[in-house]
Amino acid sequence: MLTYIIFLIRTSQKALISKLKKERKTEMKLVLAIVSNDDSSSVSKALNKNGFIVTKLATTGGFLSLGNTTMICGCNDDQVEKVLGIIGEQSKRRTQIVPAAAPFSTNDFVSMPIEVTVGGATVFVLEVDQFVKM
Repeated sequence: MLTYIIFLIRTSQKALISKLKKERKTEMKLVLAIVSNDDSSSVSKALNKNGFIVTKLATTGGFLSLGNTTMICGCNDDQVEKVLGIIGEQSKRRTQIVPAAAPFSTNDFVSMPIEVTVGGATVFVLEVDQFVKM
């Protein structure tokens, strides 16, 4: 009897999951893109021009602790490649000269500036279980 009840529970769970998957018309994705402040305006404008709604968050971090912008964009599964393409076009890597002075150094001499690569984007694509617009 217990085995039969467990079978019914598992069967009803599988049926419910199958029903939920059928009800979903399209899969949703959440794109989180961390871009430099220099590129954030052009990325945001390009995404908006192509019909994507973007939320921008001011963030800092990385090797140089420079200002970044984290962009949040929800889209359909079939639109992810377009979003990634727009972000890639608008946020190019480039080199920048920065001072190489170490804050813990006790020497009184001035160090030579170094050239580092900045820009580009770090992008995360996440699955969305539920999307509600209120």
